[in-house]
Amino acid sequence: MTDITRADGRTVDQLRPVTIERGWSAHAEGSALISFGGTKVLCTASFTNGVPRWLTGKGKGWVTAEYAMLPRATNSRNDRESIKGRVGGRTHEISRLIGRALRSVVDTKALGENTIVIDCDVLQADGGTRTAAITGAYVALADAIAWGREKKFIAQRSQVLVDSVAAVSVGIIDGEPMLDLAYVEDVRAETDMNIVVTGRGLFVEVQGTAEGAPFDKRELDALLNLGVAGCAQLRDIQAAVLAEEAGR
Repeated sequence: MTDITRADGRTVDQLRPVTIERGWSAHAEGSALISFGGTKVLCTASFTNGVPRWLTGKGKGWVTAEYAMLPRATNSRNDRESIKGRVGGRTHEISRLIGRALRSVVDTKALGENTIVIDCDVLQADGGTRTAAITGAYVALADAIAWGREKKFIAQRSQVLVDSVAAVSVGIIDGEPMLDLAYVEDVRAETDMNIVVTGRGLFVEVQGTAEGAPFDKRELDALLNLGVAGCAQLRDIQAAVLAEEAGR
């Protein structure tokens, strides 16, 4: 890696400061307030004994997610989508991404006929909201599963989580691949990419777009390597937080 220093003082391969506060919500079965620098997302996991009608009797559970931004999460106020009367395409896309990411590490048979819904609400946005949401949602999910096991809705010895999952953004700015873009970097990136990776280092999803000039395989490889390394650091942070006593 080069010795380039970014606007916030980070090196090109350095994450923003990451914090995860478990048990932030007193009511949810699992919750986590996650910060990627100035981006803050509240992830709450709601556990229900039972499944949607289309899954009833199949012996499998369901995990899904919903994503939303508070009106003043950004520099100017945005109307609530509930007031507009429709959910936007970006919101749908990110909600489905978070759900796919979480289901990639869940054994739905081990979960039993139970449903976990993760709500990811962006309190403050400074780039990387979807990647922060996925990373925080995993912690909330893990606590909701532990709650379900404690209440005997899930078999004591069942291994519902087969791996962990985290996500991070990467991009090319002024020809240089960089990890975990803040908003000021994201808006001027020549290539913008979100990478979702399991704890074992397997890819769940790669979303990449050339915003300016097309990128070549060498640049793609550099971005993927940055993303995998960043997700490995996030995995370790998740594991350390989950090893602590929950806040609720």
